[in-house]
Amino acid sequence: MELLGKSPEELRAFCQALGEPAYRGAQIYHALYAERRLDIAAMSNLPGALREKLAREATIALPSVKQRYRSRDGSVRFLLGLAAPAEQSRMKEAAVEAVFMPSEGRQTICISTQAGCAVDCQFCLTAQLGLIRNLTAGEIVAQVLVPLIEMSGLAVEAEDALAARTNVVLMGQGEPLLNFEKTFAALRILLDAKGVGLSPKHVTLSTSGVVPGIERMAKEEVRPKLAISLNASNDEQRDRLMPINKKYPLKELIAACRKYPLRNWEHLTFEYVMLGGVNDSAEDARRVVKLLAPLKRVKVNLIPWNPGELPFQETGEARLGEFRRILMDREVPAFVRYSRGRDVMAACGQLALKEVKESRLTQIALN
Repeated sequence: MELLGKSPEELRAFCQALGEPAYRGAQIYHALYAERRLDIAAMSNLPGALREKLAREATIALPSVKQRYRSRDGSVRFLLGLAAPAEQSRMKEAAVEAVFMPSEGRQTICISTQAGCAVDCQFCLTAQLGLIRNLTAGEIVAQVLVPLIEMSGLAVEAEDALAARTNVVLMGQGEPLLNFEKTFAALRILLDAKGVGLSPKHVTLSTSGVVPGIERMAKEEVRPKLAISLNASNDEQRDRLMPINKKYPLKELIAACRKYPLRNWEHLTFEYVMLGGVNDSAEDARRVVKLLAPLKRVKVNLIPWNPGELPFQETGEARLGEFRRILMDREVPAFVRYSRGRDVMAACGQLALKEVKESRLTQIALN
């Protein structure tokens, strides 16, 4: 059995099936997630005989770190190789990325929920891959654990400090709400005080606007903050940039956002990638204000487009400033979010094109 990604209930049932007391499952859970011991032999809270039994009956399948790309700004892009899970033999091997971004007093890890993506946003390099496969809960959790352990010189060690100072954003490859079950299985571990111990205030899930997924997420007892990738000011524009809008147009998306139950400390975030000459006019800004007017407690993150092999250009600073001023003047909080790691293709919309393309070309040549 693969241990990584399993809930306390699953680990208790597994221990009982091995003829062990159920409470051993809780000890395994603590060792894996709270202590980040990703080697069965290192689980010192377990008796030696049980560790020997687990070595025969269980595995902890960590992704292989194929490359580390270190940015001038201190960010590190991890290219992670994922073997086909032994329990799901039909699943393909894959590669995804996690990005570790240290800052003074805190750290942020950006993780993926799918290898590739089926949503086909026109300004995003990941969309060029298409969907390769969904990730398992263990593969999602591992993208947090591996950078935390490897960057231990920078990572916060104390569990209470981890919850307060470590941010995780589900903004890497894939659409999280199209891999709902595995994504939320991972989130329950990440947000569990007895698990990885992250705070819901410091974990954000970004969606392209999958309305049924938003409605389902609203009912989850354990959930992160929600961010909506908007990127357009009307349906015609969004249809071109984000084909998913044809299935879930803005009227339906905003209606789902109106019903979404915000906690008393929470804002609903809208992300808006600024594309020069496409969606960045003053009229676009005024339409965004009107679009978001029915919603309470919102904020907008304006994200300058990150260059890649796509036919778009960055918005100039003057136009970016004007766009923000229009939102702010109409009492829509707006912030410019410059991406980290642009020089190593670690920024928003840049993930996993070059390496996967090269890998596929190599495989074709070998065949």
